[in-house]
Amino acid sequence: MVRIGIIGCGRILNAHLQGYMRLRELGIDDFRITALCARQESDALMFRRRGEGPPPRPPVLDPATGDPLAAPHTYLSDFQDDVDVAVYTDYRELIASGTVDAINDLTTLALHHQIAALAIEAGLHLLTQKPLAVSVRAARQMVDAAAARGVTLGVFENVRQIKLVRAMAWAVRNGLIGEPQVAVMGSLGGLWSPDIVVADTPWRHRKLLGGGGGSIDIGVHQMHWQRYVVGEIAAVSAVARTLVPERRRRDAAGTVIEQVTAEVDDTYLATLRFARGAIGQLWWSWALGQDALGIEGAPAVLGSAGAIRGGEVLTADGMRRPLLEVFDAGLSPDEREAMFPLGLSDPCAIQNLDWLRAIAAGRDPETSGREGLRDLACAFAILESSLARREVSIDEVLSGAVDGYQREIDEHYGLV
Repeated sequence: MVRIGIIGCGRILNAHLQGYMRLRELGIDDFRITALCARQESDALMFRRRGEGPPPRPPVLDPATGDPLAAPHTYLSDFQDDVDVAVYTDYRELIASGTVDAINDLTTLALHHQIAALAIEAGLHLLTQKPLAVSVRAARQMVDAAAARGVTLGVFENVRQIKLVRAMAWAVRNGLIGEPQVAVMGSLGGLWSPDIVVADTPWRHRKLLGGGGGSIDIGVHQMHWQRYVVGEIAAVSAVARTLVPERRRRDAAGTVIEQVTAEVDDTYLATLRFARGAIGQLWWSWALGQDALGIEGAPAVLGSAGAIRGGEVLTADGMRRPLLEVFDAGLSPDEREAMFPLGLSDPCAIQNLDWLRAIAAGRDPETSGREGLRDLACAFAILESSLARREVSIDEVLSGAVDGYQREIDEHYGLV
């Protein structure tokens, strides 16, 4: 029985509890969530037991979007009623308590490496919300410490388990479009534009708390997508900008209740050079207009013998079919079970199950700490390239040879 302590009780917790609930519904009975930790006790009580604690927070996104931040409010008592869940307001006390075997870290980004250091030293397995850490050095310390201590380290990267992403990666690996040559994805404006505080969380706009802006928060998703579907990224050339220096929080009537100075980027354009020769283009902006400008057919991968675009696969023989239709027809039973174990489709449920199985087997989960480290290095390459005004290699960022943007962060946390 794996006893799990959850540190951080913000809005994203609902998505993770929904994932655990899916597992219990399928009869997975080898875990219990035995502790919740939040800076304010009331935040933890909001999730512990239906009928107690303060009312749920209002959603920041329409549930119809399917975004994890819009997951329905969920209580631990909805799927486990045989545990007296302890509540802590200091993660250090939880880690030292001896009441858990593993930690889910859902805190703000700047805490990830600090929580990891204590949890790993205590021999606790760890699953951390993406991005893995506030800098590449911080993330590498986490990965190296976990390997030395022999504990399982994973990162919540929900992009990988999305069915369309699985299908794109499967199609590329099975040669349906030949050798990948060009990949594009992203949009400019739309969600949180032109000046809304992202996800109603001001820390995302502070460099020492969020690392970067969209380049890190969304960049790790885009980089993981590209790495998983197309292949390893060798280098990045990018421009990042802060187009809106003041973000605003508004009440339900639209009245500004807080202004937040933006210290990090809200817009970037990045060109990727893949190790196997393909090139890629990424767009993102939380500024500009409320009507998003997208790339037609994106996310798309164009290859030497076909393309994936607009949700369709186009092959050299003229076939044009819905990608998901081809994927469902072509998956072997073993492939289906590997990608969607027990028939699961919820990315959080798939990741939670894989992490629990990894703990039992003494292995890394599919979205391991090493994967999270590489995603983060690719994302920070956007900012390092923009500052250096040149292409930077991922190896340079991983090694710390290029760290002009991150140096302030690393010095602040005593990492250099």
